[in-house]
Amino acid sequence: MTQPLAPESLNGKVALVTGSSRGIGADTVRYFAEAGADVVINFRNKAPRAEKLANEIRALGRRALVVGADLTDEASVKAMFDAVAAEYGRLDILVLNASGGMEANMGEDYALTLNRDAQLNVLDAASPLLGEGSRIVFVTSHQAHFIRTTPTMPEYEPVALSKRAGEDALRERIPGLAERGIGFTVVSGDMIEGTITATLLERANPGAISQRRESAGRLYNVSEFAAEVASAAVDPVPADNTRLIGDVSGFVAE
Repeated sequence: MTQPLAPESLNGKVALVTGSSRGIGADTVRYFAEAGADVVINFRNKAPRAEKLANEIRALGRRALVVGADLTDEASVKAMFDAVAAEYGRLDILVLNASGGMEANMGEDYALTLNRDAQLNVLDAASPLLGEGSRIVFVTSHQAHFIRTTPTMPEYEPVALSKRAGEDALRERIPGLAERGIGFTVVSGDMIEGTITATLLERANPGAISQRRESAGRLYNVSEFAAEVASAAVDPVPADNTRLIGDVSGFVAE
C-alpha cells in the first residue's frame, strides 16, 4: 500500500470506519493510523479479524477501539457511539463504508434498511461527537451513484437502488452539517477487485468483473480505492460533494 496521507497529518484525530474488519474499511483504517489518527474499528461478525487489525494499529503506537455493532439495530449503534464517547470523547472522521444487500436469507427489505436507514442512524448517533472541522465520507459505487440514468446488472440492482437512496438521504443533511462546519463527501468507485461485492457478483453473473475490467480499461484494487477514501477525509470537499474514482465514461450523469 502506498500511504496517501502525510505523516503525522492526523495526529490528535479520531477516525471511525464502519465495516472495517476487512477489505476497503480495514485498509482505510490503516491509512488513518499510519498518518497519526487513533481509530475505531467496527465489525458485525468478524471479531478475530477486527482484533488482529487493532493489534497492527497498536503496534504503530496508535490507539484502537474495537466495537462490534449491527448497524441495522439502533440500540447496537447507540452502544457503539457510547463506547467511542467513553474512550475518546470525540470523533473527527466518520467513514460510512459498511453496506450490503446481496447476502442470502437477510430479508426482503435488508438492503434498504442497511444502505439507507442505518446510514442515517449512524450519522445521527455520531453527530454529538462531531465538531467543527470534522469530516464524513460516504462510500458508494458508480453502479449505485448513476443507477437513475445508467442500468446495472439485475443481480445488483436492489443494492444499487438502496445505496442511491442512502446517498440521497445523506445529501439532504449536507446544509445542516455545513452550518456546523462539518464536511461531507461521497466517494463513488467502479467495481473494486477483491471485494466481497465483486465476488458475489461474479458468482451470480460469471464474467461480470472481467467484462467491466475490459470496458473500463482497469479496475482499482482494495488498497488503491481505500487510499482514495482516506484522502477524501482530508482533501477539500468538492463543490458537488462528490469524488468519482475510476472510469465513468460508460455512465450517464443526471
